[in-house]
Amino acid sequence: MRSLKALMSACAALGLMALDAPEASAQAQKTYTIKFNHVLGAREPYHEGFLTWAKRVSERTNGGLKIDVFHSSQLGKEEDIIEQIRQGANVGQNTDSARLGNYVPGIAVMNGPYFAESLEDVAKLRQSKTVNGWLDELATKHGLKVVCYNWVQGYRHFFTNKPVKTPEDLKGLRIRTPPAPIWQESIRALGATPVAMAFGEMYPGLQQRAIDGVELVYNNIPAGRFYEVLKYANETKHIMLINFQVISSAFFDQLPKEYQTVLSEECEKAGEETSKRIFTLEGEVEQQLKGRGMTVVEDVDLAAFRKAGEKAYEALKLTEVKNAVHKEIGK
Repeated sequence: MRSLKALMSACAALGLMALDAPEASAQAQKTYTIKFNHVLGAREPYHEGFLTWAKRVSERTNGGLKIDVFHSSQLGKEEDIIEQIRQGANVGQNTDSARLGNYVPGIAVMNGPYFAESLEDVAKLRQSKTVNGWLDELATKHGLKVVCYNWVQGYRHFFTNKPVKTPEDLKGLRIRTPPAPIWQESIRALGATPVAMAFGEMYPGLQQRAIDGVELVYNNIPAGRFYEVLKYANETKHIMLINFQVISSAFFDQLPKEYQTVLSEECEKAGEETSKRIFTLEGEVEQQLKGRGMTVVEDVDLAAFRKAGEKAYEALKLTEVKNAVHKEIGK
């Protein structure tokens, strides 16, 4: 005992035991890392938004929680990452309600034609009892924790090599879609033939004429250089793409409560900022594409497209669900 006391005294004299208990605990705090994957390129506004989210989370947790962001599907295909998340891996994915609808069918309605048409509509969804019920089911039954879902990529339009003003103009055109039922039924209802294809395969698919066009947001076009293989930007605004930031429920539950709060708060903050920036950029991108030789078709019959889009909800038996959520948000 004397020798131990003597050793402690000697260490204290040398400054080797200067740390008190709280400081020692802080130095030894456990750190957590999320490897976050998305399909978009490094020049997309979303990528910058994710980096901002990561920076703020790290700052507020003093490095205790880190988000490493991987663009262009560097960690793998979206569907594969979602399955890894369900197994409890410390990975995250930017995704949409169409893919989440593979687990909770009702939530897919949020990806349907003209479901949400403004950022105000999207903000109100957080007050929806129905939507919150879907999020709880994703977390408790399927291991998918939605950190936030206010990231809006903008309006989806059809980009083709012929002008499109009505649903009839899409007849016979093979349009690329993600591999999810609501997406495919939406494009079919609007008049085109849906072709499931990965995001990274679209450019060669257009070159090889495996598809006749795509439906994307404006900011995707210059980032993917699609102006090289497409001539018309048809402003159908058929889907306002709401994105969800998803991680493992098991991983989220093991985080300290203050980390959980920071992760969610900064996700929503960055999502709101990024969404607003995207809508500001859309006008600039439109002018840029005109300068690169694309023709913007503005006189689209939106009433005809809205009417046609209802067939997607009917085909998937989601009309009542859509109406219920719209009633809850006053749309």
